[in-house]
Amino acid sequence: MTGGEAYRAKLITDDGLDAAISAYLADPSAPAVLEINKGSLDIAAAVLAHQLSAEELAVVDATPARRRNAVRTAVLLAPVA
Repeated sequence: MTGGEAYRAKLITDDGLDAAISAYLADPSAPAVLEINKGSLDIAAAVLAHQLSAEELAVVDATPARRRNAVRTAVLLAPVA
């Protein structure tokens, strides 16, 4: 199951997803994990695994919305462990 499948199945709420993204963006070095039923999704690992998202976050003048969308994309495409 991916983060997107869990989101469509209502296993992830909008508030939970937004909180996890905000926590990651506030401090990418701190652990940010999204709990999904009996599984979890490591936000930093999801971003590192998604090359386009990692590249977007490296853009110096990227807007906050652009950064948020990059992390959200990585989370929704990542597999839930």
